Amino acid sequence: MASRQPSARPRASGLIHRNVRHTTRYVVVGNHLAQHRELSLVAIGLSVHLQSLPAGTPVNVKALAARFPESELKIASAMRELERYGYLTRTRERLPDGRFVPRTVSYNRPGADPDASPVTPTPPPPPPPPPQDAPTAPPGKPAREGTVREAAPAPLAEPDRPAVDLLAGLRAYEPRLLLSERDVRRLAPGVRAWLERGAHPDAVRRTLCADLPGGLISPAGLITHRLLALLPPPLPTVPPAPTPPDPLQNCDDCDRAFRSAAPGRCGDCRATAREAA
Repeated sequence: MASRQPSARPRASGLIHRNVRHTTRYVVVGNHLAQHRELSLVAIGLSVHLQSLPAGTPVNVKALAARFPESELKIASAMRELERYGYLTRTRERLPDGRFVPRTVSYNRPGADPDASPVTPTPPPPPPPPPQDAPTAPPGKPAREGTVREAAPAPLAEPDRPAVDLLAGLRAYEPRLLLSERDVRRLAPGVRAWLERGAHPDAVRRTLCADLPGGLISPAGLITHRLLALLPPPLPTVPPAPTPPDPLQNCDDCDRAFRSAAPGRCGDCRATAREAA
């Protein structure tokens, strides 16, 4: 029987991985979530669970509390954490029949465009043939046909211009809210909805810049959440002003005061005059 050697060096302390490659029933999680410095362990685990579920699964607080031992308060707090850092959005959408239904969207990478196709490496193209002698266009003259020009971005709609200016200028008030031109164009309709509901641009700017979390990863995701979750209600309709009463007049017969648009007799004197006639 082999005995343990007292002189053997002990194994270094710390984590040791025993990994097996998954081929079915697995979910890919980024280190930006798994090692997030601001999120709680409950929030990180909740986000991983949400990313593993199929679309259409009920994920309200009561359904999650029935599935896990954590209380509804702890799960609700974790969901608010995920909303704060752009990993989750919760909204209510109105159906054509007038009913409202909840919509919960989980983001495995806040701020990224899920519609963008992944970039795959392509083999290098073959070397081009040697150029042939061709006359070049002199300066100031238009290029010849076939010249590839960079496509200019689509012009902005005029109603979106104030919203675009507000979003592009956020970095002057909070350097961490530096947005790309693509994010500015995508978020402009949300800001326009605030302005159309009577919100002052300064109030919108303060709401988007206030109480930013430490270690902000996705400014666009945070702004998306705040524009949806904090959208103010429309201003109430101002009722029409009441019609002012007729001015006071003195009766031509009895000199008693009465209200009428024009001078003349009061109601009693008019009735007496009709009876006498």
